[in-house]
Amino acid sequence: MAESVKKRSEIEEQDTWKLEDMIESLEKFEELMDGVEERIQEYEAYRGKLGNSAEYLKNYLTYDESVDETLSLLYAYAMQRRDQDTSVSENQALVSRVQSLAVKAMAASSFADPEILSIPDEKMAEFLASPELAHYKKQLERLLAKKAHRLSEKEEAILAAASEISGTPSSVFALFNNADLKFEPVKDENGELVDVTHARYGKLIESRDRSVREAAFHSLYASYRQFANTVAANYEGNVKQGNFYARMRKYPSARAMYLAGNEIPEKVYDNLIESVHNALPLMHRYMKFRKSYMNVSELHMYDLYMPLTEDYEKTYTYKEAQELILKALKPLGEEYLNLLRTGFENRWIDVYENEGKRSGAYSNSAYGVHPYVLMSFDGTLNSVLTLAHEMGHSIHSWYSNANQSYTYAGYRIFVAEVASTCNEILLLNYMINEAKDRKEKFYLVNQLAERFRTTLFRQALFAEFEWETYKLSWNGTPLTKDLLCGLYHELNSEYYGKETVIDSDIDHEWERIPHFYMQFYVYQYATGFSAAMAIARRILAGDTETKDGYFRFLKGGCSRTPVELLKLVGLDMEEPEVVNEAVKVFKDLLDEMEELA
Repeated sequence: MAESVKKRSEIEEQDTWKLEDMIESLEKFEELMDGVEERIQEYEAYRGKLGNSAEYLKNYLTYDESVDETLSLLYAYAMQRRDQDTSVSENQALVSRVQSLAVKAMAASSFADPEILSIPDEKMAEFLASPELAHYKKQLERLLAKKAHRLSEKEEAILAAASEISGTPSSVFALFNNADLKFEPVKDENGELVDVTHARYGKLIESRDRSVREAAFHSLYASYRQFANTVAANYEGNVKQGNFYARMRKYPSARAMYLAGNEIPEKVYDNLIESVHNALPLMHRYMKFRKSYMNVSELHMYDLYMPLTEDYEKTYTYKEAQELILKALKPLGEEYLNLLRTGFENRWIDVYENEGKRSGAYSNSAYGVHPYVLMSFDGTLNSVLTLAHEMGHSIHSWYSNANQSYTYAGYRIFVAEVASTCNEILLLNYMINEAKDRKEKFYLVNQLAERFRTTLFRQALFAEFEWETYKLSWNGTPLTKDLLCGLYHELNSEYYGKETVIDSDIDHEWERIPHFYMQFYVYQYATGFSAAMAIARRILAGDTETKDGYFRFLKGGCSRTPVELLKLVGLDMEEPEVVNEAVKVFKDLLDEMEELA
């Protein structure tokens, strides 16, 4: 009989996040919704007057910001209620209602940016020099930098209204992937049927029993294969809407538009792909080593996640995971550790899997409220690392929110993965140093090498796939199932090399990647990993300048560009050296594994 997943009501309260800290009740949620609905009407009073004076413009920006802050809080609450159990239609409706309200606000405020941009340059220069607008100067300068890409007031209103439609592919994917898609049960190591879920797949694919890995792999991708045409059409819709907005705003590509939104030069993206391509011989060497160590005649894609050390099995309770993380992150100081303890003890975290719970893990933060973490802890080392990773996001958010106003608290996506990955690296380094024997050390060194494979190389593969599909669609090529699967197969062949059998099931992996619906996001895992590797190594070496710079970085929000923020820690992301430095560490790990084997 298949092992069942608990219902939400069966999870202990202390293992669920405390959403009441965000919004105390559904009644309060409705009150806030009504308040925003009323406040949206006030936008019209500002129309045509933003150039009257610096003080008037400041009043508008303060008002607009307050509406946005409440909408962000409402969306965070609705999204988290939905994600804790996606089968509850009432929670799905909450998200839809907030999105619709946000679209109303966007439409009502759509006059503002074109109106601000129409203020004569000389007058705007006076505004920017005035004390009234000192707080908003950086925000206004960022808007002025996009002047060439802004449209007329009428056109902006149309695009704002269309944004509700443009989010459909992402919404469709989320419901399909988390609520509707089902997988065939498989037999575990004991011959008993177990359900295959998104959360359990990670554990099954690491099984020492190859038949379990293969069965889970096939179960997962057989389901995606059935819907490949549908998912391809949905993904193409997502790509097309991205390209549509880029064309409307006169960008040379969707990538240029999305990277500009985060103030990232495109050469950062190109440097990453080039550096990773140059390092592919190391990936091929790793695959050859894995194949030899596993003593298999063929290395399949379902063999890549099994820990290499035979008979090394270790699981962790949730409490043990917390204690381990606290020990590993001691180099960051007592203040950081106290924030972690606060999160662990005060229900910031939704810990375990339940029926209908969104797959994967994330940290979410609404301004003025402590951050939250969603995950599905299953006792594996990967779960411990996930907890450290997501709490890295949360503490980064806490520092940014505590040290910046709402205007500048929300850090850019480009730097979002630095703090989280730094935590992971510190944890693995601690565990390697504390290893009790050669076998345990080899296992942990292999785990860190796997972080390179899955975060630097695999995310670069995703980034290359995404960029290629956007270019194809931009030039009028239909993104059919066969094209997408073929492209994905070719990239896997190139990245994993001739030592690896590129099973046809893996051709459908692109169908299950949620971040493809967050345009040009995935490359930042790879760049963030590279930056985090440099920061962690320097902090562990006792570099106080890097440590001090790291906390300035955590507190910086978006008060500077991402590139400027990382320069506080001594890293220049516009040069290839940061990624190349990470690649050298990967080589050292391969050398160490070969020596320990």
